[in-house]
Amino acid sequence: MNHAAATIRDAIPETAELRQIAAIMEHYVRNTVVTFAETAPDVQEWEQRCRDLEAHGLPFLVAEDHTGVVGFAYVAPWRPKAAYRHTVEDTIYVAPSAAGRGIGKALLSVLIERAGVAGCRQMVAVVVDTGNPASAELHRRLGFEDVGRLKEVGFKHDQWLDTVLMQRRVGA
Repeated sequence: MNHAAATIRDAIPETAELRQIAAIMEHYVRNTVVTFAETAPDVQEWEQRCRDLEAHGLPFLVAEDHTGVVGFAYVAPWRPKAAYRHTVEDTIYVAPSAAGRGIGKALLSVLIERAGVAGCRQMVAVVVDTGNPASAELHRRLGFEDVGRLKEVGFKHDQWLDTVLMQRRVGA
């Protein structure tokens, strides 16, 4: 699907593409608090993640333009207990060079649709409250509602961080 000057498609678990995904994530791990990860996943970890999500029938998407992969998004099981099997958590990152082009909205829109097709019923977003509302606003525009706040649950770059829990229905 073409959106915002980028094509949204399934991720391919091959090295060149996974290197681009790893580079995007590495930027956010090293330079921001929008992820609580303190070590960026390497290519092998991304390959395993792709295969695990594929085994669960869950979508892992990339946004690609003429420069290569400029964003990615996937859903993963919310919690390991069986009763949560129809609830997923979304993850979405856009390369800093591609910010402001609508790629995040395009990725999340397709992700919501594909999660519903995969049999998911609820999608949860765990958004770090950084003082920059862009991620939370993106989720709200696409139907997510605030359902809670976890105070000072993360500590990164010498600061305590809250997360905002958001949720929306995605399937029947």
